[in-house]
Amino acid sequence: MAKKLVKVMNTAFRDGFQSVVGARAFTKDFIPAVEACREAGITHFEAGGGARFQSLFFYCNENAFDMMDAFREAAGPDANLQTLARGVNVVALDSQPADVIKLHAEMFKKHGMTTIRNFDALNDVNNLIYSGQCITEAGLNHEVCVTLMELPPGCEGAHDTAFYLKTLRNILDADIPFTSVCFKDASGTAVPSKVYETIKAARKMLPEGTQIRFHTHETAGISVLGYKSALDGGADGIDLSLAPMSGGTCQPDYAVMWHALRGTEFDLGVDIDKVMEAAAIFKECMKNYFLPPEATAVEPMIPWSPMPGGALTANTQMMRDNGIMDRYPEVIAAMGEVVRRGGFGTSVTPVSQFYFQQAFNNVMFGPWKKFAEGYGKMVLGYFGKTPIEPDPEIVKMASEQLGLEPTTRNPIDIDNADPTKGLAPARKRLEDAGLPITDENIFISAACKDKGIAFLKGEATVGVRLKEEKKEIAGGGDGGYTVTVNNKAYTVKLEGDKAVVNGETYSVSVEAGIAAETASGGGGGTPVTAAMPGSVVRIVAHAGQTVKEGDTLLVIEAMKMEVEVKSPMDGTVATIDVTVGKQTAAGSTLATIN
Repeated sequence: MAKKLVKVMNTAFRDGFQSVVGARAFTKDFIPAVEACREAGITHFEAGGGARFQSLFFYCNENAFDMMDAFREAAGPDANLQTLARGVNVVALDSQPADVIKLHAEMFKKHGMTTIRNFDALNDVNNLIYSGQCITEAGLNHEVCVTLMELPPGCEGAHDTAFYLKTLRNILDADIPFTSVCFKDASGTAVPSKVYETIKAARKMLPEGTQIRFHTHETAGISVLGYKSALDGGADGIDLSLAPMSGGTCQPDYAVMWHALRGTEFDLGVDIDKVMEAAAIFKECMKNYFLPPEATAVEPMIPWSPMPGGALTANTQMMRDNGIMDRYPEVIAAMGEVVRRGGFGTSVTPVSQFYFQQAFNNVMFGPWKKFAEGYGKMVLGYFGKTPIEPDPEIVKMASEQLGLEPTTRNPIDIDNADPTKGLAPARKRLEDAGLPITDENIFISAACKDKGIAFLKGEATVGVRLKEEKKEIAGGGDGGYTVTVNNKAYTVKLEGDKAVVNGETYSVSVEAGIAAETASGGGGGTPVTAAMPGSVVRIVAHAGQTVKEGDTLLVIEAMKMEVEVKSPMDGTVATIDVTVGKQTAAGSTLATIN
């Protein structure tokens, strides 16, 4: 009896990176592994989109379009290269107007992509109509999604087979053009029996020959069972990854799924020995990358706080960067209430980020004392209709804090009318910065805003977390020191305001440095301190400026949220004690007011 061939997409180089290293990986490091996968006979890759668009500009100091071009060359001209889009958000965390949505599809087609998997975290089909049309009109395959998760225990409403089939029926009734359908479970929490029932019923609902795919993660430890349930229900394809970007918060490994299907009616259609050779090359490529421990293990508590792998590790990386990783267990514990009261949007980007940000704020500032803008706008309706109505008390508090009224307007209509969004303001940012006006640069400006401009101006910073360099210091006294870094020895001597390293003399001034640091925090006046760790992204005020209480002095970013730091009083700015890009600790002085 002939076995049923399972279509597999390799997610190692997109979702794998997002789920394990927060989407922060240099292109030059992994391209040899893509070439090895091509040699192993793999022809379907996830090659970009999602967080692997913004992250390249934000953390890798790379152009995502250049990465896609390199991926196409490595994978070959006939490979199916697939990216991920978030409906009206495309590859940004905020929703976008129609002109940006259209340019997204055109640019991804131009840079070698074949298919775009397109989802809406709220399962609001209105957010898939125009984006799906643009993807199809650009000449790309459109894989439309229904997003899945299991609600925390004790919750009821939506997220059952009937709800998922209703969403699929709405997609069909809206005449959205598509070439395949994906049931996407980003948190890995969908109960396998529901997966089976949903896909079995969807197979009967969809036109004959429609390709159905199922996507999940190992985070909760049930991914293999979920995939087997999906295949038994009639799914045609699944997503698999390669170590070290497999298991844990990512998709299961090719080898694991190959082993699980032995003796069944299903066949992955791969030469597993060649795939394992490619995996060995991938491990070598990634040997210097820090793999967070929470990314490499199953987390039994995830069903209570459904956080997808990509958002989980992206946020833990930021918490490490800000020196607050010790608060992570509290944030995850706080997520349950945030999900319960927020309208049951699926925990997938951007909603998963909204959930995490609000849980983070509830821990750092006190429950519901500070609404994350994304979460607040979600419960108020600015991203579309949530699966159920959010808690009225939460809606009221969000409206008061954000100064926004609840809305039922279509998000595209809202964004089309917003003068700060779209291609015109994106172009103006480029003109103001004296940067070339190209379609690629316009889209970068629209999707990444100030950070995109900083990248194009050559001012981006690198935030890729590699393993710690091994450093050893020996000696001291008149003979100086021997410093060993990665097995290379350096002789270091301090001579007044000079440092002599391997015979070369460099100017230093410890005394001047201490004096400058002391002066930056002093001078009298009222200090304005950081309420939380973060990175300075904009400085609005300047020394000598007269300000009123509540005026914005500067903006810091933490956990992908921009927080305005305001003057606590009327007065004059005495000092601004930080620079753009500076990492600040909680309680550190940012400015002083006289």
